[in-house]
Amino acid sequence: MNKVLLISIALILFNACSSKSQSDNSGKSESTYVNNFTGEKVVKTVEEWKSQLDEKEYYVLREKGTERAGTGELLYEKREGTFVCNACQLPLFDSDTKFESGTGWPSFYAPVNEENVATDTDYHIGYARTEVLCARCDGHLGHVFKDGPRPTGLRYCMNSVSLDFVPEQKEP
Repeated sequence: MNKVLLISIALILFNACSSKSQSDNSGKSESTYVNNFTGEKVVKTVEEWKSQLDEKEYYVLREKGTERAGTGELLYEKREGTFVCNACQLPLFDSDTKFESGTGWPSFYAPVNEENVATDTDYHIGYARTEVLCARCDGHLGHVFKDGPRPTGLRYCMNSVSLDFVPEQKEP
């Protein structure tokens, strides 16, 4: 029952978020989230990832590391926009779903699209946690917990280094 409720809420949030639009160079309006996961994975060799990502990004995204709490550049990001995967630029979280969790990592209560994130069970610290991955490149983003705010009750606790921020472009 809870899973059905969470999926319903996520779909409602996605529909609300996907109705936002921005103007491209041609002046035509297009959805902010046109780049949703289509099922086509980004697959690269270790060498390719290491040439694309710096040492800390590689450690977190590819080796499932964690940045130190309170050190991430996006922790206090307040502008409107979209948080995307730092490895493949897939849209992950909208600034409207970001909240201050007090944990030291950027936190969100819902992804822009459930299809854009994947989860796995992580036992790295001795007990089960739900790991959050980029659905397109399998990059480690962080973990999701069931202690977040309404409307979902979820807290997607993300590593700042796993994300990139794309500010919303205001129409003139």
